[in-house]
This record gives sequence, C-alpha cells and structure tokens, in this order.
Amino acid sequence: MENLDSYIAQAPELIMTYGLQVLLALVIFVVGKYFAKIAKKLTGKLLTKRKIDPTVVSFVSNLAWAAVFVFTVIATLGQIGVQTASLVAVIGAAGLAVGLALQGSLSNFASGVLMVIFRPCRVGDYIEAAGIAGTVDEITIFSTKLRTPDNKVIVAPNSSVMNGTITNYSAMDTRRIDLVIGVSYDADLKETKAVLKSVLDNNDYVLKDPAYTVALVELANSSVNFVVRPWVKGSDYWPARFEILEQIKVALDEANIGIPYPQMDIYVKETPAA
Repeated sequence: MENLDSYIAQAPELIMTYGLQVLLALVIFVVGKYFAKIAKKLTGKLLTKRKIDPTVVSFVSNLAWAAVFVFTVIATLGQIGVQTASLVAVIGAAGLAVGLALQGSLSNFASGVLMVIFRPCRVGDYIEAAGIAGTVDEITIFSTKLRTPDNKVIVAPNSSVMNGTITNYSAMDTRRIDLVIGVSYDADLKETKAVLKSVLDNNDYVLKDPAYTVALVELANSSVNFVVRPWVKGSDYWPARFEILEQIKVALDEANIGIPYPQMDIYVKETPAA
C-alpha cells in the first residue's frame, strides 16, 4: 500500500515528464511524415520538368521519401528516450552490406540516372557503345536495349554504356558521306571531276548547304583517288550512300573513265640449261 501511494503521488510528475516526451515524439513523427510526402512530390516535379524517364522519377521520389521517413523514425525514437546510436550503426552496417552485395546493380542504376539526365542518346537514336551498334529501343534504370540493323535485340548494362565512348549517329540533323573513288591514271582529271560533281548536283539526297567536296586526294599505286563528300540528312544516310555509289559507277562507265583494280606484272626469265 505504501508503494502504491508513492506511485500515485509521483503520477502527476511522471505524466508531465514522459507525457510531454511522448507528445513531442508524436508531433515529430507526424511532421516528419508530412515532410517526407513533400520531399517525394518536390523530387517528382523537379525530375518531371527535366523530362526524366518516369521509371527513374518514381524510384528517386520514393528514395527521397524513404530517406526523410527513416530520419523521422530515428528522431522520434530519440525523443522518447531510446538510444539511437546503436540503431544508426546497425542501419549503416546493413546499408553497407547491401551496397557491397548490389554494387553492380547500383552502378547500373547510377549510370542509368546519368544517361537520363545528361541524355547522350535518346530512344530512336542509332548509336555505337560498349562494342555494339544499334537503334536505342529503351533506356531503363539498369540497362539499355538496342536493336541491330539485322533486327537482333541486345541488352547492355548501363554501366558498360556510360563507362565507354558513345558515338551517336543520330544526334545531328545532317551527316557527311565520305567516299574515295579511284580512277585510272589515263583518265582526264578535269573530266573525272566534272562527272563526279554532276552526279552530286543531280542527286535528290545531296544537300546544297553545306556544300559538297570533290577533290584529288591521292596518287595511289594503281589509281588516282578522289574524295567525294556530300552532305545528306541523317535519316537518308544509307539510301543516299547506296544510290550515289551506283550513280558514280554508271556515270564513269558512260564517260569511258576506267576504275582500276590492283594489278601485278609478272616477268618470267628463262635460264639456259647447264
């Protein structure tokens, strides 16, 4: 009875002390959850304005919410008297273990985020990266899906794509076709140059601006080489290349200008019998 009377006498003081701590803990928890939602919404809006991939937006927004919420839980436990130092240490150790176990996946995720933010390539671009070439079909948070010209699908890890050199053939609206045309040493240079220019002037794919280049570049072993460098739209590159090569061959044949091939002269020397 004496102990009960003692507890009853201390009740108001205990309620004032611990009740206030519990009340503050509840306030911290509620306010923290509110700020976690705000952080998620703000992160989503900022990433959406930068036209980031929706998958990345969702993941990063949820990550921001989780970070604020974990901080809120730790602050709430600390307010009611729980020793959070050990809890923080356990969370840190667990995070380190998970990070080491998933370092490859995390590297791919980080590379995917960088690809979406800096956009070295977009869906629909024809690129060469990680030793492969193809049209970008999809960029996810872990991998990039490419479709090759012969209709094969290649899935490359984002880290392999970002850690190497990316050649984007679709980044610019125009591309230059680089051709080397060899003609016979007997050919008239002015006539040859006029024939090559005529082909480019009458080709619908060739752009007027920038201007094309036709020039003598090399006196090779068996041919006189001209560079032919017309500019075309990026989407017309391969059809234009095929058509221009065919038209050049036909035009040179009509002008009786020979296109030589490697030749070898063999001299046979007879030795008198002993």
